[in-house]
Amino acid sequence: MTRPISHDRAGTQRPRPRLEARLRAGQRGEVRFDRFTRGLYSTDASIYQVRPLGVVFPESAEDVRRTIELAGEHDASVVVRGAGTSQSGQSIGRGLILDTSRALNGVLDFDPAGRRVVVEPGIVLDRLNAFLRPHGLFFPIDVATASRATLGGMAGNNSAGARSVRYGHMVEHVRGIEAVLADGRRDWFARDTNGGAPPGRPGPLPSALESDLRALHAREADELARRIPDVPRHVAGYALHRLGRPGAGLSDLLVGSEGTLAVFTALELDLQPIPTVRTLAVCGFDGVRAALAAVPAIVALGPTAVELVDATLLELAAQIPRFERALRQLGEDGGRRPRDILVVEFADDDPDRVSASLSALESTMGGVAAGVVRAESSEFQARIWSLRKAGLSISMSRPAARKPLAFIEDCAIPLERLPEWHRRLTEIIDRHATHAVWYAHASVGCLHVRPALDLRDGDDVERLRAIAADAFALAGDLGGSHSGEHGDGWIRSEFLEPMLGKRLVSAFGEIKRRFDPDGRLNPGKIVDPPRMNDASLLRARNGLETRKLPTALDWEKWGGFSRAVDMCNNNGTCLKRSPGVMCPSFRATSDERHSTRGRANALRLALSGQLGDDPWASPELYDAMDLCLGCKACRRECPTGVDMARMKIDFLHRVRADRPLSPRDRALAWLPRYAPLASRLAPLVNLRNRVPALARLGERVAGLAADRPLPRWSSRPFTGPSRSHAAEVRSPPRGRVALFVDTFTRYFEPEIAHAAVRVLARAGWRVEEASTAGRPLCCGRTFLNVGLVEEARVELDRTVRALGRFVARGIPVVGLEPSCLLTLRDELPALDPGPAAAEVAARARLLTEWLVEAGALERLELAPLPVRRVRVHGHCHEKAFGADGPTLEVLRAIPDLEVEAIPAGCCGMAGSFGYEAEHADLSRRVAELELLPAVRELRDDEWLVANGTSCRHQVADLADARGRHVATVLDAATNPQAQREDAAVRRLRELRDRHGNLSVAEILAFRDEGRR
Repeated sequence: MTRPISHDRAGTQRPRPRLEARLRAGQRGEVRFDRFTRGLYSTDASIYQVRPLGVVFPESAEDVRRTIELAGEHDASVVVRGAGTSQSGQSIGRGLILDTSRALNGVLDFDPAGRRVVVEPGIVLDRLNAFLRPHGLFFPIDVATASRATLGGMAGNNSAGARSVRYGHMVEHVRGIEAVLADGRRDWFARDTNGGAPPGRPGPLPSALESDLRALHAREADELARRIPDVPRHVAGYALHRLGRPGAGLSDLLVGSEGTLAVFTALELDLQPIPTVRTLAVCGFDGVRAALAAVPAIVALGPTAVELVDATLLELAAQIPRFERALRQLGEDGGRRPRDILVVEFADDDPDRVSASLSALESTMGGVAAGVVRAESSEFQARIWSLRKAGLSISMSRPAARKPLAFIEDCAIPLERLPEWHRRLTEIIDRHATHAVWYAHASVGCLHVRPALDLRDGDDVERLRAIAADAFALAGDLGGSHSGEHGDGWIRSEFLEPMLGKRLVSAFGEIKRRFDPDGRLNPGKIVDPPRMNDASLLRARNGLETRKLPTALDWEKWGGFSRAVDMCNNNGTCLKRSPGVMCPSFRATSDERHSTRGRANALRLALSGQLGDDPWASPELYDAMDLCLGCKACRRECPTGVDMARMKIDFLHRVRADRPLSPRDRALAWLPRYAPLASRLAPLVNLRNRVPALARLGERVAGLAADRPLPRWSSRPFTGPSRSHAAEVRSPPRGRVALFVDTFTRYFEPEIAHAAVRVLARAGWRVEEASTAGRPLCCGRTFLNVGLVEEARVELDRTVRALGRFVARGIPVVGLEPSCLLTLRDELPALDPGPAAAEVAARARLLTEWLVEAGALERLELAPLPVRRVRVHGHCHEKAFGADGPTLEVLRAIPDLEVEAIPAGCCGMAGSFGYEAEHADLSRRVAELELLPAVRELRDDEWLVANGTSCRHQVADLADARGRHVATVLDAATNPQAQREDAAVRRLRELRDRHGNLSVAEILAFRDEGRR
């Protein structure tokens, strides 16, 4: 027998070239042993970091079996991982990491009538529920990380979630598990041993294992009855106590075993019908203790969830753009400190019963709560749940050395003793000279309490363990459990003996040896654990560079660039795959390297010296940053505020010394400088799109994809408002507007600028072009995209001087292209901290924003369009700044027009990204996630509205569809002549694209048709 593997505190298991070669030869899945991948998989959402031996991405259950078999032959341990969101360190270790999330993520069998489904372990909860929704079913274990949590990981931790007061734990819904044991056997573990395995699954194990484990339960029954806490949440150790319940089988024991007994390859799950009616009520309290005292009375009303969110968490959320609207609706955005709140949900198929429950809640809370807000619309409910589910990450969002840490947050306390728990635990935290946030599952007494500590400080490392020991002892004293939700891992396994006693911990060791005699599966978790603050395991031992890094942008808000990188807490919101804006490159590749988390970890590895002496010279780091599309989604979506688009600018600025600009990058960066000349040579420059040889030459020389047409230069660029525009100003004029016309609109689509001028004039404003003598203004976006920060600063200095003259006179600045106008709001203050730049940033608005804010829609005489429906694709930067809403509002003001936002993320073009030969394929894959399928469904009587020039070119090139800027739509709605001209221009473009150049006679004919 080979020696047992301990928790490997001594050091990384040594490289095994032979094992790597055999793994590559023995399975279909990808195998990576490179330094960079091992670094990315050395962390999860816990406080720990341990570099693995290698990472395997299995594509089948046979791949899993073969990996475990080979690991055994080479004396290596195995750790299975889903999304890597574990807060206790369960998904990291020094052996082989098995990442099931990339390929083992399918539905294997589904019986809607029997409310049963069989899934692979890597399927994400939200994806499963999307599959089940058309059948009126869902999987009810509603964890906060549902957008990326895998079912295998949820089973490994015995997850519960917000609605456990009604639906219980994961274990109650797992009917059976297919798993691979440490010796390589693949077997079926059923809850009902008489039921057998589903079709296509291997048969159940011989009865010897089960009989041994039932005998162990019988031996320890009295000790289990004495020691197991009587609370709704208890997941500490192995669930040996469940074997005494009627109908329990070995699957009950495997759920919550954290990958230490077997590796799951399939799960058979019970499902629940989706309630027809859900509604929320938010109860406000002046103090957490008052809120907790109200919980038993609320639970008696039969809610599906009761969630606490404390005032500190709401204060932090108020600094994050995506939560602003929810807080306003709750009345928590005023000058006073927010109240502590309880979010109460009722669900049923009978709306009258739900309404009666709400009324009963309001009556019960009368004189107890400071107020009750009903949230009956699905949109309002979604915003509240989004706020609550992001609690874990919001708590980490304050830029400070001390971060709220997850290590005592799983204690589950009897409901009637929650106020005492709050009082006595607060005393413990105060005694250790820190503070904490409180939130989560009040309905079952499992409150997530996060004391703030800095684990780079040796004293705080000792505080970590001292607070844990005191808190866990208090939980036991109150009749609760120290482990109620996220499992034991390295955080809590050490404390199993004080909580449950030496005898039960010894029994857990017997269970481990019966399944895994050599200790190869996830060693050090539950059995034979290290100390929870073992210095060799802590991520903080690889602290980021503390000296002041020279940076091109201003990072003082975060306390420096390194601190901004360290804002990522690895919880993986960026790993969600549902329609949305974050993170497009990950959603298209399913590769950890190309997520926001992956890039933040890559930067963390570089800055801590784990990728070499020069933190910026790593080729792996460059490759990870290269596929960031700069969509700014993380700026809005990341609950801790990681701004990877901004980090990429500073990164590229730093690496330019080692990686000079390519000819393509130079051509794209300097486009605003040579645009006036290119426009004068438009017929010649545009030949590239019509002559294949020129396109192929461009790909060889400049790396621009030959099969992608480039934007067509206009030979008649926008040169400012004309007399005819001025004549359209309604009398009396309401004021003046400074129009900031970007390079792309001016030289490629000048008709958009003309349309905007006409719309503003018809609304009663005189339009002045924001310009200076010489070449037109530029936001510097093209320079920032390649890291030329100083060149961008030159452009922005000119722009600030020009726009500042308007701002000083109280004249609003209005722009058309989201990526350019919003550069003034985002990057400008980071490049120029002066007051003039701050004023310009504060006053710059997109056309739709300004029309709404100025009340200009009331002055426009809007007429019906020739279509009855428009579908809107918001530009990524619009979404990041919440500026997509005004576009919908403006369009909905047009009579008889149905307006719908396309639920899609990034279009994939991202400036020049989609034109670059090495990125063109990924650009298409991003577009195909949601946008292109939606565009292909457009009917003849529908228009597509897309305000981003990149978005319009992407759909034109890849779906042969025309996207319209909102300015041209409003122009058509305020001028029937424009509608006729629009139809004529469309026919002209179709003929031009089909036949090339048109004759003068044809052009004149189309002009006359448009006028008629």
